[in-house]
Amino acid sequence: MSGTDSSIRNDRLLLKGGRIIDPSQGMNAKGDILVEHGTIKKIDRAIEGTSRVPTLHLEGKWVVPGLIDMHVHLREPGEEYKETIRTGCMAGAAGGFTALACMPNTFPANSTSSVTRFIIERAREAALARVYPIATITRDQDGKQLTEFGDLLEAGAIAFSDDGLPVEDSFVMRLAMEYSLNFDALIISHSEDLPLSRGGVMNEGRISTVLGLKGIPKVAEEIAISRDIALAELTGARLHIAHVSTKGSVDIIRRAKGRGIKVTAETAPHYFSLTEEAVMGYNTLAKMNPPLRTEEDRLAIIEGLRDGTIDVIATDHAPHSILEKECEFELAANGITGLETALPLALELVRQGAISPPDMVRLMSERPALILGVEGGTLKPGSPADITVIDPDIPFTFTPELSHSKSHNSPFYGCKLQGKAILTLLGGVATYDPDVILP
Repeated sequence: MSGTDSSIRNDRLLLKGGRIIDPSQGMNAKGDILVEHGTIKKIDRAIEGTSRVPTLHLEGKWVVPGLIDMHVHLREPGEEYKETIRTGCMAGAAGGFTALACMPNTFPANSTSSVTRFIIERAREAALARVYPIATITRDQDGKQLTEFGDLLEAGAIAFSDDGLPVEDSFVMRLAMEYSLNFDALIISHSEDLPLSRGGVMNEGRISTVLGLKGIPKVAEEIAISRDIALAELTGARLHIAHVSTKGSVDIIRRAKGRGIKVTAETAPHYFSLTEEAVMGYNTLAKMNPPLRTEEDRLAIIEGLRDGTIDVIATDHAPHSILEKECEFELAANGITGLETALPLALELVRQGAISPPDMVRLMSERPALILGVEGGTLKPGSPADITVIDPDIPFTFTPELSHSKSHNSPFYGCKLQGKAILTLLGGVATYDPDVILP
């Protein structure tokens, strides 16, 4: 079965002998899982199979709750030449993801219930991942007029963000947080002080000076995070900080959590895998916002993941066509694809001993589900059979030909990676099964 065909379905399926890693149940041991009619029927150390139940022998593989990415850009509606909901879900399934939360900076922006419903319907047609629309905080991201939170939530939105742009006006952000309390809605902050970052194209520092490029100082992120945390403390709202990239940001969030503020945070694999050195040679594939930072920042991000300051690994999957990337560095679009490299990059942290296998699953499945308030993140009996099977040792070289995304803007092309999803099940249906292991 190809990675794009979801036609194979088994009413019953036995996953046998894999290492089951499920932090929600404190499980990290060899065992079996029985799937029936799209849900997890039973999980035990040993389940006896029969000739009538298709069985997958998964010795040496990890069996984990389906991965959940709470920060992707699917580009539809409006920029289908970069990505569609279907191709984004294909890439997600190939990366081991069973659920994607998509950011609202589309064309038109997801500021109305009609756009939210359109996204949900397109995802239903694709049937490759659960897609959770995130709506804008302000109408068309204008930073002034709040959207109708109630209507958007009723239509299927699960959180609010002006991602791609910050809400610059502190009073408007305060109103958004106060309004969110009526629905216990999550506010996701794109933390950027635009007067400080405007015109910048990479991290401000030695390398930006060498390359003659205008830099973005770290405080542009840190000041904005400090403001939004202060507003969250004032209002009591739930706040989530997107794409954390600096040591100072990690320190600010750590202190806020220590004071009991309702703040969570995410980072992306490129921030713990790369530094500003990747920009050398004016490499537009390494251009993103916030930009790649220093080695000190990279290590601080890893420490934040290790000690729980950072709750989630999210990809910030941002596909762009060749038109937006093969041009002068200053003119190139920000962002990289990430759905198919997130898992092997996170596994590298496991191999380094920075985080444990259960930590990785918590960061990429359990915590995103809890923060967003969506199903998933667990293999408990009765739960939907959203399952990712991982071969942690398989080596491969990532190339554009291997990618299922419509765009090919990854800085990891040509890199030798280790570990990947070998089977992704969504409600018991194989959405990714490259080696035709399903009977």
